[in-house]
Amino acid sequence: MTLFDQVSNDIKEAMKARDKVRLETLRNIKKVFIEAKTAPGANDTLEDAAALKLLAKLAKQGKESAATYTQQNRQDLADAELAQVAVIEEYMPKPLTEAEIEAAVKEIIAATGAQGMKDMGRVMGVASKQMAGRADGGVISGIVKRLLA
Repeated sequence: MTLFDQVSNDIKEAMKARDKVRLETLRNIKKVFIEAKTAPGANDTLEDAAALKLLAKLAKQGKESAATYTQQNRQDLADAELAQVAVIEEYMPKPLTEAEIEAAVKEIIAATGAQGMKDMGRVMGVASKQMAGRADGGVISGIVKRLLA
């Protein structure tokens, strides 16, 4: 079952359970998935890898919104955003720890033969594809910089 199908089925379950937060979040996820499926050049398909990237983007946006709401002393809105992020994260794979990211980056550096900072783009390209949806790009970038320096 694809991620798209799983979300569609879970929408039905959320309706039956009368879970408003979950239902609203799942409908938003499905809307984003449908937009991606119908985008020019998408061939009316959505691979799970692309779906995971979309979920990671939605989770990141939700966390940023919650941080903004917290700064503005609107904890009620921040809590609502974080509740939606929790639902989104249920569909994402377990995030990698910094140690796991560092080990993967070391393997990539060895495989690509990267020598220094001039090779950072090549290493980041491979690392970003390999760890898509499982690690934050900023964390990956920091580890790559540290290891190449």
